[in-house]
Amino acid sequence: MVLHIGQANRAMQAVDSDPDNTEAAIRAITAMAGNSQRRCFRRFRRTTAGQALLEQRPELYERMSNLEYLLGLPEDTLGHAIGEFYDTEEISAQGLEAASEAAADGRPAQESEFDWFTRRTRDLHDVFHVLTGYGRDLRGEGAVLAFTVAQTWHTGLGYLVYRSLRGSGWRSPQGRLIREAFRRGRRCRWLINADWESLLEQPLERLREELGVGPATEYEPIRSAGAPVLST
Repeated sequence: MVLHIGQANRAMQAVDSDPDNTEAAIRAITAMAGNSQRRCFRRFRRTTAGQALLEQRPELYERMSNLEYLLGLPEDTLGHAIGEFYDTEEISAQGLEAASEAAADGRPAQESEFDWFTRRTRDLHDVFHVLTGYGRDLRGEGAVLAFTVAQTWHTGLGYLVYRSLRGSGWRSPQGRLIREAFRRGRRCRWLINADWESLLEQPLERLREELGVGPATEYEPIRSAGAPVLST
């Protein structure tokens, strides 16, 4: 496994200056990813559900980038909650895609099964935000990354979680939230091979129960300077 710690540290200097610099965060994640993404992909393709998805290769991005579709779903569904999350936080699936493309330094997109899988797991980031209830705030971002690490064992994401733990302290409110999020990710069902195109249209609270994620955690969010001010 080849890890590029120097590249990751330089990228994280930009993130430390601007926590909303998604492109720099992706650069750090990529630098420390090693072969962890491919290991997750091999596990995915060994499953029956993963094989079925690979046969069709649905683009989750097409659903996630259609705000009209998301907000048109019934109000109790996961998809509608994601639409509200995008609307309230003034973000979009398109923004995450653009940051990913910028971090790739112009490398052309490929159409292999692995590249399709990489796009899909990228788009699961916002799904996991809403499914777990961890917000876009600084504490919530650390928690959703920890949840994802428990699901994927992605070393690039683990690097960001480690930095957050090191900076905040193991027993701090942030440290406790991260550790709880990791435990939730370990306890629940493996979510990487789920048919999210169908699950977007299912009731959110029922999904949390059926998938073993559990109810959303209450915590005190810390908003970055660049995040929109939320009404109380």
